[in-house]
Amino acid sequence: MVGQFEQAILALMIFVIMLGMGASLTPRDFILALKRPYGLMIGVVSQYGAMPLIGFFLALTLPVSDPIKIGILLMSCMPGGTTSNIFTYFSKGNLALSVLMTVTSTVFGVILIPIVLVVYAGALDVDIPRENIIITLILLLVPVAIGMVLRKLNANLGAVTEFMGSLLAIFFIAFLIVSWIPRNFAFLMETGWATYAASIALGLIGITVGYLFAKALRLHPRNARTVGLETGIQNGPLAIAIVAFTFSGAEQQAVNAVPVLYSLFIVIVSTLVTLYFRRANTAAEQKMPDGLL
Repeated sequence: MVGQFEQAILALMIFVIMLGMGASLTPRDFILALKRPYGLMIGVVSQYGAMPLIGFFLALTLPVSDPIKIGILLMSCMPGGTTSNIFTYFSKGNLALSVLMTVTSTVFGVILIPIVLVVYAGALDVDIPRENIIITLILLLVPVAIGMVLRKLNANLGAVTEFMGSLLAIFFIAFLIVSWIPRNFAFLMETGWATYAASIALGLIGITVGYLFAKALRLHPRNARTVGLETGIQNGPLAIAIVAFTFSGAEQQAVNAVPVLYSLFIVIVSTLVTLYFRRANTAAEQKMPDGLL
């Protein structure tokens, strides 16, 4: 399903994406976030509280095999993806908060993802090799740190790296469409409706729950849109990379079905949500007193 050449491209792409994510940040951003942690705390709770729970119920209620259940659970536990930053911008959301939430969920993910997987995998009675996942997540922090150093040394280089990271996330999804789908067309035709339903529902329900959760807590409308998108848009390329480096053979193909389909459909879902959010009359929204509230 994912050959050695594709794995090499995937590893390089993940590195550049995380490098770009780090290049978008400065230590001042984290200091500001710690002084006004409300928005970030809501994001972490929705990311690692709501999303895994949604994935668990989908895996529990839909008629799917154990490998597909693992794929659903793994996808639901991923940190936010850089694609969410792009959709946040076009949705008239809070881009600064979006980037910080993406990085925060990635950093927290090193600790929280294995814990969440242990809890829900045990409840579903499926076995997930957590060691490889932990190692992969720890390695992700290296390019983030390098990106922050690049930003410190040269702001222009940091901006270019950040832009390239965002472009690569879109490129990877396009690469899946033109390369992966034709080679695995027969597999996709044999894939049951429940797998497609889980792949689409995970993102759609996640965005809805995150948005309503933020609205219930009376966050500013721009921040509510941001939390919604950050909650539902997961790091699909990272999930595919973890599966490729953890599983093999037919099991890898089955587990990867949900991350791949999710990565394809989340673009469609997020586009439709963005069109809905863009109807907001930002002029009528009160001025935000702080970018992280």
